[in-house]
Amino acid sequence: MLILHHAPQSRSTRIVQLIAEMGIEAEVELRLTQIPRMDGSGGRDPGNPHPEGKVPLLEHDGAQISESNAVMLYLTDLYPDTALGRPVGHPSRGAYLSWLAWYGNVFEPVHLLQFAQLSHPALSASLRDVPAAVARLQAALAERDWLVDDHLSAADILVSSTYGWLPQLMPDDARIRDWVDRCLSRPAMRRVSAEDKARAGA
Repeated sequence: MLILHHAPQSRSTRIVQLIAEMGIEAEVELRLTQIPRMDGSGGRDPGNPHPEGKVPLLEHDGAQISESNAVMLYLTDLYPDTALGRPVGHPSRGAYLSWLAWYGNVFEPVHLLQFAQLSHPALSASLRDVPAAVARLQAALAERDWLVDDHLSAADILVSSTYGWLPQLMPDDARIRDWVDRCLSRPAMRRVSAEDKARAGA
């Protein structure tokens, strides 16, 4: 049995969007939970087994998977026929894994540091910075419409989610804007976004 602990309009929204895009909503029980929010609202939910009280957290027959990129990899490996992942042996498997890891190791951290107005030579030497991250996106999207290969993948949903939540961070680049629009305008993505707003309002 698959259970996703989800807080509306949070990082776990992109997992709900992936599940919808994969067409496996009937296979996953969605358990709504509260989390501490940056504005001071919310709080830790004792019913959420995540060790830090965060989301997403996926449970599968007793196993617990946290972190968005890990949850996405787990789901797309579990359902390889849905075509949102790239299974072992696929020519694009390496690129798929690299983009998923890059998001958590580089893309989100450098944007968070910029948002917090924090800088240090050690950080830029290790993580680089937002311009370097944007340059990598530009290089990939100059060659194709999607990050991994010629088809949408969970990596596109993951990376584009940052610009979905914070559109003011989106660079003034036509290819990146078109790619984000292709990702976010898909029917499943729009439906989940609307449903999530309704959940948050309730």
